[in-house]
Order: sequence, then C-alpha cells, then structure tokens
Amino acid sequence: MRDVTTTASEHFVTANGIELCHETFGDPRHPVLLLVMGMGFQLVHWPDEFCVRLAERGFHVVRFDNRDAGRSTHLPGAAYSLADMAADAIGLLDALGVARAHVVGASMGGMIAQVMAALHPARVRSLASLMSTTGRRGKGRTSLRLIRHVLARGARTEQEAVERRVRVFEAIGSPGFEQDLEEIRRATALSFRRDPDHRGGRRRQHKAVRAAGDRTAQLALITAPTVVIHGTADRMCHHSGGEATAAAISGARLLLVPGMGHDLPPGAWATILDAIVENTRRADRG
Repeated sequence: MRDVTTTASEHFVTANGIELCHETFGDPRHPVLLLVMGMGFQLVHWPDEFCVRLAERGFHVVRFDNRDAGRSTHLPGAAYSLADMAADAIGLLDALGVARAHVVGASMGGMIAQVMAALHPARVRSLASLMSTTGRRGKGRTSLRLIRHVLARGARTEQEAVERRVRVFEAIGSPGFEQDLEEIRRATALSFRRDPDHRGGRRRQHKAVRAAGDRTAQLALITAPTVVIHGTADRMCHHSGGEATAAAISGARLLLVPGMGHDLPPGAWATILDAIVENTRRADRG
C-alpha cells in the first residue's frame, strides 16, 4: 500500500437508529467519496488498493458495512427498504459531519446510491452507479447458470467460504481480465471472520431489493452528475441494467467496459477510476 493515510481500523457511529461500521482512507480535508457495497458484501470487498488509489486522486474515501452485513447492526426478523438503507448512508454522513459527498455504489450498492441521489439530492455531489440496474423487469437479468450459486447453502467454515467464493467468482467474474485470486481469498476469509452468519442479512437485503420494484420513475428525479459503469460480460446483472439506468437519469454518461463481469478486476481499475474521477469533476465544474 502506498503512503496514503488510512485509519487502519474500524470505527462505529450511530446513524438512522443503528450502528454502522466504517473505515476511511486519505486526507480528511479532501472531498468525501462514499463507497456503498452490494448485497451480502462488506466494506472489505472494496479492495484496499482501490481505495488508496481514489485517495491519491484527492478524496477522503469512506467505506462502510451496510445494515445486516459485516459488523454493522443486524436486524433479524426486520423488514426494510432501499430507502431505509439510503437513509443509513445519509445518517453516516451526518455522523461524520459531511454535508455533501460523491457517492459510488456497486450492484445493490448502486441501487442504494441511486436512491440517495433521488431522495436526498442536496447530499450527493456526484453519483457513480456500477454493475447495477433500475429494477425494471427484463433489465439487468441474472444468467440462469448462476442460480445454483445464489441458492447454495451457507459455508460452515472459513476454508469452505473461501473455496466457494473462488468458484462463484469463476462464474460471475470478468472473463476479459485476470482475477486476483489472492485478494478474493483474503477478503473472503476476513469477511467470514467479521460476519460468519451472514446469510440471514443477505436474505433481508434481497427482500428490500425485490420490494423496491421498478425505480425508473424515481431515477428521473436525480440531478447529480452521473456516470453508469457496467461490464459487457456481467452474468449476474446483464449490462442492459446499466443501459436502462443511464437512460433513466438525465445527462448520465454510460461506460461499458468490454470483458468486465460482476466484480472489480484490477486490470479495469484505471478505466473505472478515471470515469469516477472525471464525473466528480463535472460536479465541481457545475
């Protein structure tokens, strides 16, 4: 890791009535860039080096565990919405004393980021929606070949979790880029230690996504400069989801990355980071 300041430890705040675990990278005096992760995933699934590179580009990077994931509050038996999860992220910004932030979301995190921008426009300086969709039927569909991975029982041990995650990323990852298997194994082992019984939370998050339905009309409310990034080889969320997202948001720019799947392969980072940073510059110019 390069010489960029990081907390190197987890911090907790109370936001929207729950505890959220977060970490930061970079100079606190720089503009905040909030990273929102996807369904069942944790802050550790934003690779450290990816965060460092964003910090080197002049941002104070914040990554966090959504509710029902990692070390944030779990809510057995609860029902909630994407709007509730967006309110969590806004509450995190409140707790950190951040009036406005650039927001980047991946997969379900992209949906949460979209809802933040639609419902809390004064808080979102720019929006980057990665490998996500609008909820419209037929858009962003999942390949039937992946259903067996979605329905698989939970791993009982850390080693089983690591082996399963490697198999999953063979199926959903980027065929056009080399996979960083060491990072996949490291992040999976760490996430298992942080939240070994994660499937209940993932199911509740999935219900929130299903309940949201088609958000196309809501996306039309977004005024923040927006870039939509999607891989052409995404089998978990077909790139039609990204195309629909860009079409729904006025002025949104669409970047389709050839050969990228439903992951963040290091070989695509330069392209992704450049697109995110350029979009933040649009907000600064506006």
